[in-house]
Amino acid sequence: MDFTTVIRKAWEGYDASKTISKIEEISAMVSTNHVFRITFDDDDIIIAKLSNFGTFEHFKEDHRIIHSLSNNLLYPFENVLAKSLLKNNRVYIYHYKQGRSDAWVVFYNPTRILDRLPRRLDDELIKRLGQQMGKFHKACSKIRNVLPKSSKTLRTDIYALQQQLEKNEKDFGSAMQVDFLKYHCDLFLRNRSKYNMSSFDIIPVFIDWNIGNFSVTPSYELYSRWDYDWFRMSYRVLDFYFLSRVVSDVGDRTVFSYVITTMMEDRFILFLQEYHKVYPLTADEIRFMKEAYRFFILNYVIKDGKHFFSEQYAKKLQAEAFDVYLPSVDRDFDVEKIVAALGLK
Repeated sequence: MDFTTVIRKAWEGYDASKTISKIEEISAMVSTNHVFRITFDDDDIIIAKLSNFGTFEHFKEDHRIIHSLSNNLLYPFENVLAKSLLKNNRVYIYHYKQGRSDAWVVFYNPTRILDRLPRRLDDELIKRLGQQMGKFHKACSKIRNVLPKSSKTLRTDIYALQQQLEKNEKDFGSAMQVDFLKYHCDLFLRNRSKYNMSSFDIIPVFIDWNIGNFSVTPSYELYSRWDYDWFRMSYRVLDFYFLSRVVSDVGDRTVFSYVITTMMEDRFILFLQEYHKVYPLTADEIRFMKEAYRFFILNYVIKDGKHFFSEQYAKKLQAEAFDVYLPSVDRDFDVEKIVAALGLK
């Protein structure tokens, strides 16, 4: 696929009267999605994102929800999210189809970026981040009832994986590995009934909170957030695994893995204690964190990994999912330690 041609066609569909002078790729090169900086003849700049991850309908649905979220968030989060460009009062999304090529493009205004968190946080910064995330989740929760509806749920994604495991077993490894994945899918669906999930708020969650995806003010308040690859309407605890990685003792890493043990660190418990003061959690939500992690591995690493991650990352992470991540879920995560630390029962 000639990305430059696709971007130019997408822009012509938006405003052919404005001429592009330069297209530069600024992707992180971790995923299969591509991000470009577009400069026009008049020196205006916008950002374009080209994706073929997931489905066009889900991509369109997500970006319409994000647009509504960005418009409805109140101070101090009213400018946190990058604004998509609109046409005829709707988010403009270009769908490119030619032969077997299928991709979609969305345009954003450039995001203002202030400071990045340090690679390793001290205790005061962990507390600050816990407070900020509590406030942000609370702000998102307050407007959840005015956002467009989402068709994706955790259950529908796991059902989709189960169907793929039945139809395309060879895509997932040996017969033993396929049985292993089927076991964890069944376990996830069965364990959901243990929790009072009808009491969990469904809010906008971005899931991937690595420190390269957001910026903060000099006083460490959340300032801007970009990268909406894993955005969905779901439970707030889906955000917690990546936040545990941000506050982990090891800190931000160039070569990354998705081990569960960051959620067992005292540093993450400190984060949750501060979050809990701002936006209280329930014991059932804390206990569901284990299943949220299992879902993350099954859905984003196994089901979508080879479509989303670049090939070298996909192979590495999927191999570790079988050898390390999934075996560790019921072995290495002691949720009652966290429940007790938050004074819950």
